[in-house]
Amino acid sequence: MENIINFIKEARLELQKVIFPTKEQVKNAYIAVFLVVTVVSLFLALVDGIMSFILSHIM
Repeated sequence: MENIINFIKEARLELQKVIFPTKEQVKNAYIAVFLVVTVVSLFLALVDGIMSFILSHIM
């Protein structure tokens, strides 16, 4: 039982050391991820379209 209590105390101490991101940091990270995903998906769509066009003319 003492191990469980000791574990909970140590977990609380570790949680006090954690620095959680601010709303502004979360918003900026969300925007960055959204932009990167959008750019990569547009690039892959463009490559797919070009390859489909080329292959359809070859066959």
